[in-house]
Amino acid sequence: MKSSFDFDEIIDRRPTACFKWDKYAGKDILPLWVADMDFRSPPAVIDALKHRADHGVFGYTHPLPELTREIQSMLADRYNWIVDEQSIVWLPGLVTGLNVTCRAVGEHDDDVLTATPVYPPFLTAPGFSNRKLVRVPLVKNREKWEFDFDTLDKAFTDRTGLFILCNPHNPVGRIYTRRELERLADLCERHDVILCSDEIHCDLILDEQKRHIPFATLGSEIAERTITLMAPSKTYNIPALGCSFAVIPNRRIRQRFKQAMAGIVPYVNVMGFTAALAAYRYGQDWLAALLDYLRGNRALVMREIEQMPHVSMTPVEATYLAWIDCRKVNAKDLARFFEQTGVGLSDGVEFDGPGYVRLNFGCPRATLEEALHRMRTALAALT
Repeated sequence: MKSSFDFDEIIDRRPTACFKWDKYAGKDILPLWVADMDFRSPPAVIDALKHRADHGVFGYTHPLPELTREIQSMLADRYNWIVDEQSIVWLPGLVTGLNVTCRAVGEHDDDVLTATPVYPPFLTAPGFSNRKLVRVPLVKNREKWEFDFDTLDKAFTDRTGLFILCNPHNPVGRIYTRRELERLADLCERHDVILCSDEIHCDLILDEQKRHIPFATLGSEIAERTITLMAPSKTYNIPALGCSFAVIPNRRIRQRFKQAMAGIVPYVNVMGFTAALAAYRYGQDWLAALLDYLRGNRALVMREIEQMPHVSMTPVEATYLAWIDCRKVNAKDLARFFEQTGVGLSDGVEFDGPGYVRLNFGCPRATLEEALHRMRTALAALT
């Protein structure tokens, strides 16, 4: 059955001060780098924003009680996760949440662990907070990226205060299993470490045989040492509206988190709250259609990458991001190499993954087909 939402529509974003497209202004380069999608947001979100704009007064605001209830209902329905209102802390962005967490947990010069390759703010937030970043590489076993639990266990020290987890994992596209999360939880409990779980991509599950498990739902004791970060921004393509939230059941940790926010973190803006409510309340049909479309794009990317020389990739279980192994490509600067072919990708170096690139397939299929054609032609010329 054909979707009533047109994800094939080519929307010109160049005249909109678009971060993604303006990077290559005036150049014939298709931007498949930064993680936002080239699709219109759900009609219900657009209509809600228009209605709010028609009111004409944009004074100081606070989260609507019905938005909080919508979040609670969503978490209960999807994950059987009962969250009280006091546990929810609103934020103007998930990256803000990562940085606030690093400031709120532990002391100066404490260690912050994470598994790499990973979303770049994971690598910068500890240093901004006078913490020491400790990287533990994921290992690629056949078709899957996994934790190296033995190495991870040895990385914990008396100075380790925090582990920051990306689940689903950006950029490798993993949905971690219950067993994997339980082993990580055991390490955090044994070493008395707080865990911050970035779950911003939790609604973008492409593998229909898998499901997202919020880290905090592993048990009440785990929930008491977990800061969960979520947002509608990636799911409904509204990142610039700046609305995210943390779920922090532990009152002491929540107080420290709010203290770290005080005076420097702005409130969520009125349009962010408006869009979030409309997305969570009315966006499910659009999301279902989006997931079907992204699954088609994922299949196209995997099929094309398999036919290209010098490159490979592991299956993408979630997100709209492909992590492509280019270590056999004879190029010192991979991002520049692909830009010269007319495709803008994210360099793996930024994720602590040299030799890789990240491709964003959240775009109309015609755009993706052209980008993959350009990549295939350039790589074939290297043989």
